[in-house]
Amino acid sequence: MLDLPFLPFCILLGGLGFICVAFVSVWCQHWRGGFALDGSAQMFNWHPVLMVTGMVVLYGAAVLVYRLPLTWHGPKLPWKVLHGALALAAFGLTVLGLVAVFRFHNDHGIPNMYSLHSWLGLVTVLLFSCQWLAGFSTFLLPWAPGWLRALYKPIHIFFGSTILMLSMASCMSGINEKLFFSLKNGTTEYKLLPAEAVFANTLGLLIVLFGVLVLGALARPSWKRPDADSPDSCQ
Repeated sequence: MLDLPFLPFCILLGGLGFICVAFVSVWCQHWRGGFALDGSAQMFNWHPVLMVTGMVVLYGAAVLVYRLPLTWHGPKLPWKVLHGALALAAFGLTVLGLVAVFRFHNDHGIPNMYSLHSWLGLVTVLLFSCQWLAGFSTFLLPWAPGWLRALYKPIHIFFGSTILMLSMASCMSGINEKLFFSLKNGTTEYKLLPAEAVFANTLGLLIVLFGVLVLGALARPSWKRPDADSPDSCQ
């Protein structure tokens, strides 16, 4: 990656995350009929918005907390709380997104959990749940011994990146599936690339770019906390 200071990178990434949320919101509002809470197709529209906001953008912010230079000095506990709170907020939005899609399916007699997108999404959410519980139990509660924290830390980091990649894959498959289902029966077919397809495909590329930049920041050695392996990093 280019030798870019972390703060400008954060501003760039924050702007890109905002654009992702704006794109998925405009897609659902302009082309898919807006939002509702009545079990209709408009209630389904909350699903992509909440998933992109929670499992991609907010989760991406959570995993980058320890890359902030401000966190490199002093106690880690406040940053651990912030990291866990952002991840918990992402999980809360994800649950609401699942409620929206299951309510829509059940009210319209559509089977649940039959597509690759739904399987991949469920695996991602289950891994995320286990990741958060294990991280909370190991790093925030006081009873975990130092050796257990040291043992689990690389596992936690690995699955953090893995969950982000799975979230991106779930979004990609979900966008594609929605376009295939929607662009037919009286509308311009997906293969003819109408304006909605161009817009949603662009959203998918923006999500990929956001996720790749987050993973790149995690892999950059100069942006890691200098004392990450020291004994006092495990409070």
